[in-house]
Amino acid sequence: MSDQRSRTGIWLAGARGSVATTVIAGTAALRAGLAGPTGCVTEQPGFPDAGLPAVSDLVFGGHDVACTPLPKRAEQLVAAGVLPHGLPALVHDDLAAADAEIRPAPLPDADMSRLDAVEAIRADIDAFRERHGLARVVVVNVSSTEPVLTAHPAHASAGALRAALAAGENVLPPSSQYALAAIEAGCAHVDFTPSTGMRIPALRELAEEAGLPYAGNDGKTGETLLKATLGPMFAARGLRVRTWSGTNLLGGGDGETLADPAATASKAASKQHVLGKTLGHAVEGEVHIDYVPSLGDWKTAWDHVMFEGFLGVRMNLQFTWAGCDSALAAPLVLDLARLAGRAHERGISGPLGELAFFFKDPVGTDEHAVMTQYETLRTFAAGLGDRR
Repeated sequence: MSDQRSRTGIWLAGARGSVATTVIAGTAALRAGLAGPTGCVTEQPGFPDAGLPAVSDLVFGGHDVACTPLPKRAEQLVAAGVLPHGLPALVHDDLAAADAEIRPAPLPDADMSRLDAVEAIRADIDAFRERHGLARVVVVNVSSTEPVLTAHPAHASAGALRAALAAGENVLPPSSQYALAAIEAGCAHVDFTPSTGMRIPALRELAEEAGLPYAGNDGKTGETLLKATLGPMFAARGLRVRTWSGTNLLGGGDGETLADPAATASKAASKQHVLGKTLGHAVEGEVHIDYVPSLGDWKTAWDHVMFEGFLGVRMNLQFTWAGCDSALAAPLVLDLARLAGRAHERGISGPLGELAFFFKDPVGTDEHAVMTQYETLRTFAAGLGDRR
């Protein structure tokens, strides 16, 4: 039996969403031997022992605006083809235990300032840690994508931010409220979304002052994974990419959120960012995101790549990627939470650029070639195991 003091909490912002529900149900299935670790990067052969928290030592909690209990959400995901038939019944106790640790998301209003909301989030995280005697907690944002944030002078420094919050100014989006609450609670932070999160200079300053690690942004699960893989191939072969255009069809809550052009802007920028970095030059073309409700939790991406070969001959590559977003994302969320928790345990602070392999727009590095990112991750994981 594991020592209770070694247990790690995972506090999910968006804890009743499809990704979070799949994370929790999937972890329970792994514990019970009902499923293998397919898709979990850090469980694959060849990965060194990084001393990561064991799956059996993970405890879940979080916030959400939704009220549907996790056992019911899991049944809905079975109906959508995301979870296997029969799984919710087999892991019902785990789902119910996690659901008991989900609190209503604090929402600033006339009676609650942004600072009050941050304090409420922090208090819930602290109480969660104390109830379960956890060694540490990792805060992971898997909530809906936010619009691009407008810059504000309060974002420039920790002092300016605190002054603005104390004055009741609206200077932090929800993702950044969770990032600040994580700092205040002494937690590592992971942003699996393209939202602002920790990318405000004042928050990065506070995280590094507190000696806390953080990672993000925007989990790389499908089309962008292919871009990060194919881009270096074109560059290495000296084939000049002229245009790269894509159309993404999304259902579910993520697709509904991205039906808002303001939210789509941050997602599209994150998805396209990798091309210039891996190809070494700008390319024509855009990413289009369309909401198709009937797709549910599934997504389809179609890309058209026009490239130039010897003597200027024009050629093209077309590909289609169709996948289940939650099934692709959930094992990566587990990887990231365990890696960030281990980094925190080892006293590593600041942006975890070594985890870029998991992200479309990673903090802490400009490296976007996926296999280079993978080797960096392996080296980092080996270091986590060797550190004293």
